[in-house]
Amino acid sequence: MTTQAYGDDGLGLSTSIQRLKQQLKERDDQNPTQRLDEEYSLKAEEQRSRGKRRKKQKSPRRGRRSTEQKLAESDRHEDVFPSDAAPEDCTLHRSGVVWRIEHGRAVRVAYHVYRSPRGEIPTIPGTLGRSEYGIEISVSLAFMVFILRLSMDKVCRQLEFFWGLKLSKSQADALLNRLARAWEPEFDMLCTLLAGSAVVHADETSWSINSVWAFLSEKARVLLFGVHKDAATLATLLSKDLFNGVVVSDDAAVYRGFSRAQKCWAHLIRKAIKLTLLQPENEEYRTFLTGLLKLYRKARRLQQDHRLKQTTRRQKVLGLEDDLWVLCGSRFADTTPTATQAERDFLNLVHELLRLMEDEELFTFVIHPQVPGTNNEAERGLRDAANDRKTGRTSKTICGARRRTVLTSVLESLRQSLPDFTLRHVLAEVTLWLSTGRSCFRQLLDCYGLPPPASSLLDVLLPPTAA
Repeated sequence: MTTQAYGDDGLGLSTSIQRLKQQLKERDDQNPTQRLDEEYSLKAEEQRSRGKRRKKQKSPRRGRRSTEQKLAESDRHEDVFPSDAAPEDCTLHRSGVVWRIEHGRAVRVAYHVYRSPRGEIPTIPGTLGRSEYGIEISVSLAFMVFILRLSMDKVCRQLEFFWGLKLSKSQADALLNRLARAWEPEFDMLCTLLAGSAVVHADETSWSINSVWAFLSEKARVLLFGVHKDAATLATLLSKDLFNGVVVSDDAAVYRGFSRAQKCWAHLIRKAIKLTLLQPENEEYRTFLTGLLKLYRKARRLQQDHRLKQTTRRQKVLGLEDDLWVLCGSRFADTTPTATQAERDFLNLVHELLRLMEDEELFTFVIHPQVPGTNNEAERGLRDAANDRKTGRTSKTICGARRRTVLTSVLESLRQSLPDFTLRHVLAEVTLWLSTGRSCFRQLLDCYGLPPPASSLLDVLLPPTAA
C-alpha cells in the first residue's frame, strides 16, 4: 500500500538523496578539516580559526654585542701603557670597555692596553681581571648588601636610580663573587691579626647554616658565617701557637679552654635581675642583686683608677673575692628535690660565680684595665646578623656563607682601620692594593711582627668543596 501511494515519486526521491550524499562525499574529500558529521564545538572552531591565522615571525636573536659595538658606544677612550716603556715603542694588545662611576653617574670608558717591547702588559686601573665593571661598583655592591643589609633587588634599583647603571641580579651576584675571591688573602691576614691581639671579644648565635661567630679586637674584626660552634673552630682561629691574649665571652662551655679569660658580668647581672622579676616578693633575691651590683661597681672603680700598680691591683682583687665569698657563701648549697625552678636558677648562679672566681675569670678586667668587664662589643657585632636571621636574609649555601664571611670581615675591618669610612677612602685603599699588591692588613702584620698566613684558614673553616 505504501508503494502504491508513492509510486515513481518515491523512486525519484531516493535518487535525489543518493546524489546529495555523493556531492557531500566529494566535498569532504576536497576539504577534510570540515566534516558535517562532526559535533559542533566552540573550542574546535577556535582552534581551526587559529590554525588559519598567519604565524608571527620570530625576531632574530640579538646575542652579545661585539667589542666593536661596545667601543663605538663608549663615552670616552683612554690608553694604558706599561710604566717603564715609551708609548711610541708599544703595540696595541687589546681593547675593552669598563663601566666606571664618575661624577655621580655611570660612564663607559674604552681602554686600549698596549704591550711593551719586552712583552709587559699592564692592567686596567681599578679593575679585577678583565671585568667590565670598575672596582668602585663591586665595593659599593658589597657595602649595600653586607653592611646596609639591602636585598639584591633594592641594590640594583638604587644603582639605576642614582648612577644610571642597569645591572641585573645575576651580574651583581657575579661581581660579589669575584670580589670575595680577590679578598680571600686579606681575610686570612685578618685571622692572623686577630690571633695576635691582646684582647679578643667572642660571641656566637644560630644561623641558617650552623652558626655565626663574631671575633672582635683592636686589630681586626672577623665574622664567621656558617661555621660550627665547637672547640675546633676556636682552635683553628685562635691557635695556642699564636694567641696569648685574653678572651672576653659569656660562660659557654666552648670558651673554657683558654688560660686567660674574662667572663661577661652583664650576663651574670641579667640572670640576677631575671630572678627578681620572676619573684618580686623574694627579699633574698633582691638583696643578692643589690650586693652583686655593688661589687661590680667597686671593681669598675678599681679598673678605672690608673694610679694603681699591678701588684696593688692583685691585692685589690683578693679583697673583691672576699666580698664575693661573703655574698655567696651563705647561699652555697645543693638543690633539693622539692626546689622550685627559681631556686634552682639562683643556686646555679651562685655556683657559677664561685667557679668563675676560682678559675680567675671574673676579675681579670681589674688586673688588666684594657680588658672590659662585659662582652657587649661582641654582642653588638652580632646584632645585624640576628636581624638578618629574623628577616630571612641569611646564607642558603656554604658558598654564600663563605662570600658573606670574607666581604663582611674585610669591610668591617676597614671601617675600624680607616680614619674615615667613606667610599672615597675605601676605594683609595683598595686601589692601592691592586697597584702594589700590599694591603693595609699586610702592613699591620709587619708592624706587629706577625708572620703572614702560611695556609688559608678560610679553606679550613669553610672548605670550598663543601660549597
